[in-house]
Amino acid sequence: MNYSYLWILFAMAAVVAVFVYLKEPSLLFEGLKEGGRFFWQIFPILIPAFIMGGLITKLLPGDAIGKWVGARSGWRGMVIATLGGALTPGGPIVQFPIIAVLYQKGMGVGPLTAYVSAWSLIQIQRFLFMELPLLGWQLALVRIAASFAFPVIIGFVAQIIWAALGKG
Repeated sequence: MNYSYLWILFAMAAVVAVFVYLKEPSLLFEGLKEGGRFFWQIFPILIPAFIMGGLITKLLPGDAIGKWVGARSGWRGMVIATLGGALTPGGPIVQFPIIAVLYQKGMGVGPLTAYVSAWSLIQIQRFLFMELPLLGWQLALVRIAASFAFPVIIGFVAQIIWAALGKG
């Protein structure tokens, strides 16, 4: 596994720490304590998220994922991934372990990108419980109807870029 991104994050944290220290040295320790508190709030959520990700690997056969939402699944794969992303509840801490498992099991980059985009743009539970009551049915329906095309388009663009990079 490549951890180069981890070193980049540590370097960024070190740069921010220097700026905080230069602003006020006592703030550095306060900021580190706050970061530790945040870690302990988030850590318990990570455990079931990664357990679900691991269990999904046993629930979903790789050949079915490759067939329905694989790299060569075309329009069908993009639409299935878009609907899956729109219907999947949860925040990024739950989503990204699941997304990583789907990718490892054979989900194509295009459908995977459509899934993530639909999860971000559409989220049916947000539509039902926030947008409809607060925005009214006309504005909420216009917004969600307009949003459904974009994950599919984004998925195809991602697939083209991936292929141009020699990955697909």
